[in-house]
Amino acid sequence: MKIMVITSTPNIEGLTESCAAAAEKGIEKGNSEAIMVRLNDLDIYKCEACEEGWGICLEGKCKLEDDFEVVHRAMGAIDGFVVVTPVYFQEMSESAKTFFDRLRRCESNFFTPERINKVQNKPFICVAAATGGGTLPCLSSMERLFFHMNKMDYRNITSSDYIGVTQGNKDYMLDAIEAATFKMVKGD
Repeated sequence: MKIMVITSTPNIEGLTESCAAAAEKGIEKGNSEAIMVRLNDLDIYKCEACEEGWGICLEGKCKLEDDFEVVHRAMGAIDGFVVVTPVYFQEMSESAKTFFDRLRRCESNFFTPERINKVQNKPFICVAAATGGGTLPCLSSMERLFFHMNKMDYRNITSSDYIGVTQGNKDYMLDAIEAATFKMVKGD
């Protein structure tokens, strides 16, 4: 299996990156390949909501030419996803919101429900890493994100997990992330 681990933090030595490393460890322990994507290292423009809100994103692509399309194309060959974001103001980081705003448009099935997208029916784990509070609202936002990309039907979400990590619980939650990603690739 190939699992894409998407992180969105400028701090490569902080809590978010520790969570990503735990995910990578669990994936590799399960004899699978971890594809690491650091959004903060990429050039990704914000969504322009072109053509009155729905442009060629209805066809599953974006008109903007940047690193988003490189990651988006690669997602088709991926078997599952781990999204790890720091929590800023009870939300995903700005780089995560920018990426996922565009992904949600390209992967939603609001107008073309018969279209299968690149994330639909694939397992995912969402991790909100907070130095303080705010993990629950952030995870709730992430749940809505994947809900929209799975035909707005929770029954179409193959398997998912939402993990909140703080400085206070990181010692055992990093183990939980490793165990969750191991389970994801083993299919248990």
